[in-house]
Parts: sequence; C-alpha cells; structure tokens
Amino acid sequence: MKQLALDFASIPPPTLHNFVGGRNGELLQTLQRLAMIPGSERSVYVWGAPGSGRSHLLRGMLDAASAAGADAVYVACAAETCLADDLGGRDIVAIDDVQRLDARAQIALFNICNALREREGTLLASGDTPPAQLALRQDLVTRLGWGLVYQVHALSDEEKTQALKRQAAERGFTVADDVCAYLMTRAPRDMSSLLALLDGLDRYSLEVKRPVTVALVRELLQLVKRSGSRIED
Repeated sequence: MKQLALDFASIPPPTLHNFVGGRNGELLQTLQRLAMIPGSERSVYVWGAPGSGRSHLLRGMLDAASAAGADAVYVACAAETCLADDLGGRDIVAIDDVQRLDARAQIALFNICNALREREGTLLASGDTPPAQLALRQDLVTRLGWGLVYQVHALSDEEKTQALKRQAAERGFTVADDVCAYLMTRAPRDMSSLLALLDGLDRYSLEVKRPVTVALVRELLQLVKRSGSRIED
C-alpha cells in the first residue's frame, strides 16, 4: 500500500486533454486547433492569476503541436532568462510569464515577434495581467496584444467538485460532496494535483476493497506523508 501511495505522488505531465476547461472552453478549442494547424493564428496571449492554469495550457499545447510534427519550443521566463535568436525560426514559440523578462530579454522577444510574423510562425505567450497592464516596453506590449487575448479563469470550488465527480464516474466510482470538500482542504487545490490524488484513491480503494470515503482519503494521505512523498509536480 505504501508503494501505491508513492506511485501516484508524481503528477502526470500537463496536456490539453487533462486540462479541465471550465469557463475556458473557447480558449481550449483555440489551442487545440492551433496545435493541429500551426499558423492558424499568428499570436495568442493568455493571462490569469497564479494557479489558473496558464502554464498547463502552454505546455500542453506545445506537447500536442510537437506530436503533430510542428517545430515548437516552450520557455519559462525568469529574472535572467535569455531568449535565443533562433527562436524566431520555429513554427510555434511559447513564452510563459513574460512579465518576468528583463530589459535585454524584452528586446529579444520583440525581435522574435517580428521574425515569427514575417515567416508566419506563431507566438503563444502568457502573463499575469492583460497586455496593456504589463510593465514592459511599449512596442513589445503592442505586439503581445496584436492577436487573440484570453483570460484564463481559475475553476471555482463548485466547478472543481463537478470535475472530480465526472472524472471519478469515468473511472467507475463515485465521490460524495464531503470527499471533494475534504480533498480541497487537505491537498493542493490545482486540478492536476487533485486528479492525481483521485487516481491514487481509485487504485487504493480497489486494493483495500473499500469505497472512497473521507476516512479512506485521510488514510491514504497519511500513507503518503509517512512515505516522505508529496502530492506535487
């Protein structure tokens, strides 16, 4: 049982398939189309609060695009991120958390935007605010707002509960409201972590031949804690 707890402690990699859309249905459809038809959009900018799923969407879209044969690259920005000059020659470039770019990297991204536009490549970017509110150089802000702009809406607790119930039903079992509420107060609240825990509960329930209840959730979380593992990416 202890090994079972360890088995589900690693969260599956983000994909468009395992992103729970909620109010982001149109955005999800746009990224799915773009992954299958690179160049169908010149620029897509997504913004939202931490934990809303921005990084999941960018990484998932790049995974799907690469699987379809596109030359795609993902860059997670930090304070000292350097953007390579050759990025403008890719089919799809995803730049995550553009608000973190320093002055030099902002110039590089400005040039990448121009290069992608000239050769009909696609820029997929994310930030924590709408383009007009980014504290970046104005010419870069303008380019980030050239194409489609979407807010990524985090799921409400009710939407998370309904998503957990649907996912459980697809796996052949049910979870009650009190189980969902307990999960969201005792585990990380992002959907990737919650779904990883749901998978673990499914396997653990079958192993011990008991239904999924709050008591079973508590028991499994204690196993994970004693093993030294954490439910996180």
